[in-house]
Amino acid sequence: VPLQASGGGLVQAGGYLRLSCVASGSIFSFIVLGWYRQRPGAQREVVVTTTKEGNKYYTDSVKDRFTISRDNSKNTLYLQMNSLKPEDTVIYYCNMKRGVHSYWGQGTQVTVSS
Repeated sequence: VPLQASGGGLVQAGGYLRLSCVASGSIFSFIVLGWYRQRPGAQREVVVTTTKEGNKYYTDSVKDRFTISRDNSKNTLYLQMNSLKPEDTVIYYCNMKRGVHSYWGQGTQVTVSS
């Protein structure tokens, strides 16, 4: 299932962005959906995930600032990012898991200037 991520860009500290991840098919059956980030030279790490049941996990650094949501009718996963900080500057990837299958979007760059 190809995933198309978008919404990244350049924003000043304190600003906001909304990332979108559109799947080519229905996302209703995916068990875990999430956003990850990867800094240069580091492993990809989880930012936030949501399950089919609606359970959410946020890494500590984004709690109360980022919100994950999904719109099954649009086959889209969102990440609303508020109060952005320079340390949020990184490439963000969306991911959707179903059974043994894990699908990744192509990544979208977020740059926060101080």
